[in-house]
Amino acid sequence: MLKEERQRIILNEVELHNKVLLTDIAEQLAVSIDTVRRDVKELDGDQKLRKVHGGAVSLGFANYSPSRANVYALDKKTTIAEKAIKLIKANSVILIDGGTTCLELARLLPQHLHLTCFTLSLPVAMELLNKPNVDTIFIGGNLSKDSQISYGANTINNLSQLKVDWAFIGTGYVDAAFGLTEFDWDIVQTKKAVIKAAKKSVLLCISEKLSSQHRYKTCDVRQIHTMVTELPADHRDLNPFKNQEITIV
Repeated sequence: MLKEERQRIILNEVELHNKVLLTDIAEQLAVSIDTVRRDVKELDGDQKLRKVHGGAVSLGFANYSPSRANVYALDKKTTIAEKAIKLIKANSVILIDGGTTCLELARLLPQHLHLTCFTLSLPVAMELLNKPNVDTIFIGGNLSKDSQISYGANTINNLSQLKVDWAFIGTGYVDAAFGLTEFDWDIVQTKKAVIKAAKKSVLLCISEKLSSQHRYKTCDVRQIHTMVTELPADHRDLNPFKNQEITIV
């Protein structure tokens, strides 16, 4: 495989999943970790992604910017956010997870909407400060330098004291049979706590992530209440999820 093709695949994986591990990419491409490391270093030098210890993160995920210039599939994420907003009623208490789709939801919340919003994402919290009628409560803990999201024991303990109306969450991977999964154990434990802290959970997910899976399981699909994608609810790609006892929007 030519270097250009390898780097195209690496960029696509990073942009789709926000963060990837070098070991996973090496296995996917059937090349050595050293080869992937060189490719990632070159892409980092070209400012197409950001190299981190053991992996790489997308620029849109790692760098909070009001311009949104580096956000992958922004049009799809905007569509998802617009659909999700219709679920939110005035004076609700909600929780918004981290990630670029959840950040788009925070950006598009109407200025007139009165809400109490918890979040463990620093970029989401910063965006919510622009909403005059939203009371924003940041859930602290260990703060990831890559994603600027709280995680760890303190975050999980804080979440255990909540029962919000809706939790809007993202995921790295989702499959009708295997559920919501991630490559990072700490992320999974935090997301489990987010789901437990809500009366109803809403998964915000672009369709490119459908039928993908990774090592660690957050939950079965039927443990969430609603799944929102950019696709029409009757799209054939959503058929595997229609017998999971969830609402598809």
